[in-house]
Amino acid sequence: MKSTSLSRKLLTRVLSLYFVLTFIVTCVQIGAEYINTKNHIANELVTLEKTFSGSLTRAVWELNTQQAISIAEGLVAIPMIKGITVTDENNLIIAQLGLTPDEETFDVESVSDNPDNPDNLEYFNISSQREGLFGHGFPLIFEFSGRTTKVGSVTLLSSNEVIFNRIQVGIYFLIGNAMVKTAALVLLFTLAFSSLLTNPLNELTEQINQFDIDDPEASKLHVINYENNELNILQNAYNNLIDELVTYKEQLASAQGNIISANNKLDEQNMMLEQEVARKTSSLSTSMLKMEMQQRELLTQQKKLQTENTRRSATEKTLLETNHELKSSIIQLNKAQERLLDAEKMAVLGSMSAEVTHEINTPIGVSITSTSYLADLLTALKTDIKDNKLSKRVLNNFTENSEQGLNLVLNNLQRASELVTSYKQVAVDQISEKIRQVNLGKYIDEIIHSLHPKLKNTKHTIEVDCPQDAEVYCYAGAISQIFTNLIINSVMHGFKDIERGVITILVQLNGEHVHITYKDNGHGLSDEQLTHLFDPFYTTAGNRGGTGLGTYIVKNLVNDTLNGSVSATSALKQGLSYDIKFDNMH
Repeated sequence: MKSTSLSRKLLTRVLSLYFVLTFIVTCVQIGAEYINTKNHIANELVTLEKTFSGSLTRAVWELNTQQAISIAEGLVAIPMIKGITVTDENNLIIAQLGLTPDEETFDVESVSDNPDNPDNLEYFNISSQREGLFGHGFPLIFEFSGRTTKVGSVTLLSSNEVIFNRIQVGIYFLIGNAMVKTAALVLLFTLAFSSLLTNPLNELTEQINQFDIDDPEASKLHVINYENNELNILQNAYNNLIDELVTYKEQLASAQGNIISANNKLDEQNMMLEQEVARKTSSLSTSMLKMEMQQRELLTQQKKLQTENTRRSATEKTLLETNHELKSSIIQLNKAQERLLDAEKMAVLGSMSAEVTHEINTPIGVSITSTSYLADLLTALKTDIKDNKLSKRVLNNFTENSEQGLNLVLNNLQRASELVTSYKQVAVDQISEKIRQVNLGKYIDEIIHSLHPKLKNTKHTIEVDCPQDAEVYCYAGAISQIFTNLIINSVMHGFKDIERGVITILVQLNGEHVHITYKDNGHGLSDEQLTHLFDPFYTTAGNRGGTGLGTYIVKNLVNDTLNGSVSATSALKQGLSYDIKFDNMH
């Protein structure tokens, strides 16, 4: 195995730590020099503000653009200034010379609360880490008749290049100083470790390798070391070990004689032991006979245990068959539950169909009546024409009555068309399991419109707050069934004995996440009722035809179909709120 030099390893660690500390200290000094220089340049920019702000203010006030540009060119000529921008009171650029930072990369820090700025004027500092620029901005204030007016602003820019040019010599000095100190320290440490540790250790190692087991006394260490250090202690400890080894060698020779004497006594004891073994063997034979009897008893017990095990196996088989039957029953119950959920969905759709049909009959009946009335008017007009009784008054009456009848027909047919269109889309979506793109705001309006027959005889209102561009890819049928069940639940349960109920629907889009908050101001639920809200067949209106599957269907649609989550919060007399979240599926 290749040996590792302890002194070299120790020297490496010490010098490595020193290199790291030297590097950190040098970097801190360079950073401090950079910050001090940057602050000094910033103060110089403030000094330039005090020097040139008066002349720039008057040039901008007098609309002397050429003079303002000349002053700006003079400022840019200063090596410290890398860019200048002069704007008027409307932030229009009058002069822009040198470097200009990208608006997306610089930060602006307001210093309007500066103690030197009692009037809270718009002073600010600018920095752009990406482009290496920084600067100072100040307003141009013109005083006239004791009043001050802002006529523009000036932005002075400098760069990190200016800072590096100023601290370049200092950086070289710091780095050179660190390198000289490091080289000197390396040389001193190398000489010290070699003379104090490496050479003495090599001499000790060479003497230890010459150890003779037959003559330990001659293998003692003899190293000339005038200092009482760890090496001297190691030498004394090794020599003491040699002395103890000589002592143990003498004790070992004496112990060998004692062992020979003990062996003779041991032979005598063996003879006695053989006699004792013969006596014990006779006793052991008697014990073996007793053990055989006990073994027979154990065999009898084993047969009994096997009989019991057979009985338990039969019982276990019966339990397994019963478990299999229970699993089959659970599967049948799940299928029955799915059929019941589908029947509930179709029942809601059938109820909507009946109400929409009844609602459509009214505008169609009005349209038929109006059409019959128009036919009578037309017959009367033909009779007047045939009998040559046509007059201007008859034509005017015919025109007015016809126009009213046609408007009545068109309005009622339009109303029936809107009902059919809304119901058709909602009904198709409720039995469809396809993903399509829907505008949530418009689609919710269609759902509410399809529920108009249930809401028209009430004074309840539905408020929808949804972004106009809420385009979402999802199962539209699930959305339709969710809102249909929630609105019907609010009307049937939440607004019972309430004349004017309010339903609020808030839709929020956060990237690909959709967040819907549905809330009504109905009776609300107690804590116990809220814990069972999403349980199947749980209802507070069983005597009014409620099945208790509405909220259960909502939970299954949100969790399973939309891969989202739904939760509810409520309190008595404070309404019921649903919080629904799911992701865009495109």
